[in-house]
Amino acid sequence: MKVSYNWLKEYFDLDVDPKVLAEKIERTAVEVDEVTCAADGLKKIIVGYTLDVQPHPDSDHLNVCQVDVGEDEPIQIVCGAPNVAKGQYVIVAMHGARIKDNVKIKRSKMRGEQSNGMICALQEIGFEEKVVPKEYVNGIYVFPEDSHVKPGEPVYNYLGMDDNVIDTSVTPNRGDLFSMDGNAYEIGAIYDKVPVLHHRQLETVDQEIDIKDLLNIKIDAPEDVQAYQMGIVKHVKIEPSPFWLQVRLMTAGVRPINNVVDVTNYIMLKYGQPLHAFDYDKLTTKEIHVGYSPKQTKFVTLDGEERELRATDLMIKDGDKNIAMAGVMGGLETEISDQTKTVVIESAIFDPIKIRKTARYHVLHSEASMRFERGINPATVTDALNEALQLTAQFGQGEAVKDQLSPVDPNPQSVEVTLDLTRINHVLGTSLTVEEVTDILRRLQFTVQVSDEVFKVTVPARRWDIHIPADILEEIARIYGYDNLPSTLPTGSTTIGRLTTSQQVIRGIRELLQGSGLNQAMSYGLTTAEKAKMFMMQESEETKLDFPMSQDHAVLRMNLISGLLDDVAYNVARKEANVALYEQGRVFYRTADVDRPSEVEHLAGAITGSMVTKSWYDKEVPVDFYQLKGIVALLLHDLNLEESVSYVANQTRPEMHPGRTADIYLGDHVIGFIGQVHPQIEKQFKIPETYVFELDLQALLDAPKRIQHYEPISKYPAITRDVALLIDKEVSNTEIVAALKKKSNHHLEDIQLFDVYSGKHIPENKKSVAYTLTYRDKHNTLTEDEVNQEFEQAISELKSTFEVEIR
Repeated sequence: MKVSYNWLKEYFDLDVDPKVLAEKIERTAVEVDEVTCAADGLKKIIVGYTLDVQPHPDSDHLNVCQVDVGEDEPIQIVCGAPNVAKGQYVIVAMHGARIKDNVKIKRSKMRGEQSNGMICALQEIGFEEKVVPKEYVNGIYVFPEDSHVKPGEPVYNYLGMDDNVIDTSVTPNRGDLFSMDGNAYEIGAIYDKVPVLHHRQLETVDQEIDIKDLLNIKIDAPEDVQAYQMGIVKHVKIEPSPFWLQVRLMTAGVRPINNVVDVTNYIMLKYGQPLHAFDYDKLTTKEIHVGYSPKQTKFVTLDGEERELRATDLMIKDGDKNIAMAGVMGGLETEISDQTKTVVIESAIFDPIKIRKTARYHVLHSEASMRFERGINPATVTDALNEALQLTAQFGQGEAVKDQLSPVDPNPQSVEVTLDLTRINHVLGTSLTVEEVTDILRRLQFTVQVSDEVFKVTVPARRWDIHIPADILEEIARIYGYDNLPSTLPTGSTTIGRLTTSQQVIRGIRELLQGSGLNQAMSYGLTTAEKAKMFMMQESEETKLDFPMSQDHAVLRMNLISGLLDDVAYNVARKEANVALYEQGRVFYRTADVDRPSEVEHLAGAITGSMVTKSWYDKEVPVDFYQLKGIVALLLHDLNLEESVSYVANQTRPEMHPGRTADIYLGDHVIGFIGQVHPQIEKQFKIPETYVFELDLQALLDAPKRIQHYEPISKYPAITRDVALLIDKEVSNTEIVAALKKKSNHHLEDIQLFDVYSGKHIPENKKSVAYTLTYRDKHNTLTEDEVNQEFEQAISELKSTFEVEIR
């Protein structure tokens, strides 16, 4: 909310530096984003009057202007604006002036003609384009007749540029601060001043017409309408608003449109009550309905966009025809135009939840919807309508119809809250007296009755955020001053902080992966429906958001890899060829009969390129399946799991390469998978060859683990035996190792595969594999006979299990 300092001074005498006031507001009420004065940094910008305008002799778009700037002689300025003409009061930047962005204006010649300054558009002196009246967006600004400007005088006061604007960030619970009246009450409480509210009464009325003969209203959704009123102004002439009103709106960040629309915006800023104006002659049935329309009904809003309605969007209708989205935006068909003669003005309060859902779904966060979402003061619904009718009649030279239609009357209700002084001082840590508390509540314009240090506080309807004693305590603390509250250290027994077992394991996993060369990544928990279904480790239903901010973040993720691939793609697109990432986070699984998904901790990694940096003594080696498997194997080994870990080839995962993918088993249960991303998926993500893994971290945390123990290194020597086998290609290394271990006793210390060969001199569908078997006795020196006996038992087991030939 842009709070005008000059407007605030109309409520009470205010002699406080604007920046000091802003700091006080921030310490007491809501956050202040900034304090701005549009005139700061500007210099020598004055009012000029165009005495004569002639075409430039050497240009088809420039004009040579003789401008009265309050000096003895007019000055000549060359101007290229399409709307410059004789007899206009304009903005002139003199020689030596400073305009927006500290641009200095100097005398110069433009195609041979002397130019002694510049005739300016509002944008050139610091106004945002969105607040400039549309007729002046592409040209210079021309002061209207009622501005009463004089040549030679600075423009700052006329255009409100000398006003200090305090831009506040209103919290959801303080919707009352979305109005100047609300801010006046708040600042009055801070500085112990009573605001004087200037609420105009309806005076210009047509006594002969009964409004019920002109319009009828039916509320078809009474549960969503807390107040609804309409008034009518006849014989209106649509024209620009008075100059003072245009300046006030531009200062508040609102573009002036015409006298009717500007009045509704002015009332919204003043009261916090959004209004909407309809062209009466564009209503066909003259019967207003407030209700719902069928799903997928088309509706064109004031911004010219066609929108597809939901069945839950609250609408204002002319009979069966939609004319406005209640509380959000009006319709294009009934907008106020230059031909409008009779105006219908609506003042209402709608269900804030309905308005918020409609605004979010259609991405229409208007000034009106922001206020309806946060609440409206029911005590001023009628006052706001009456003042709007009076100003519309006054500015449009029309007459308001005497009565208003009110099918749902506003119901302002005060709230009574009781609390005692002991409780106040106990919670706030203060020693306030009854008189001090009473004075604070009086400054807030609350009614207070005190009996035996018990306060019975009556809160007016304009503060609808207050309901319970804790709310009153907050108000007392705010006005008393947070800086004045005593500072005390917490008391109680101290405890030694430590990590839980799960936290220790997760931290160890992170250190291991980072030590292995992977960097931690954090991806969004929300993704697209397509990516959510990729790389899934179990069947699950989608969990969709009802109101996603974008379709890219509409579904809860069911894997981590797709997010990591997005991160890989981001880096690859920026010429980072070597990317190694891991992520630890939650995925969300849901069964069809359950609304709320279960959250499961997962761990995933993705590597592309090389993990070894090219140097003078070494070359880059592209990452492969076995390098990533080594990292995963080290991780699982470090967890010291009781059950054995095994890797089984899997060709059925659709997003993974069918020949380079394996499921990871813990005992008999799949806890993850590892391998290369399928080339088609790599192409979809626009990434090179990439290897990934994903583990069910929750299953690993819950799995039984061996107690960590350490053994001394044996002082006795090891004995090795090499063996080369000719075996079927289908037999895996895991199966061979398992067979070798089956018939070996505790002397077999290690099995190392050092050669795999197939091709020339090897039969078809066969392969040659070679192993080194290491034997060691931890307590004695092994003999050759002991090693030979154990080695022969292992070879016999291989021969009996597989059709193997010893080479």
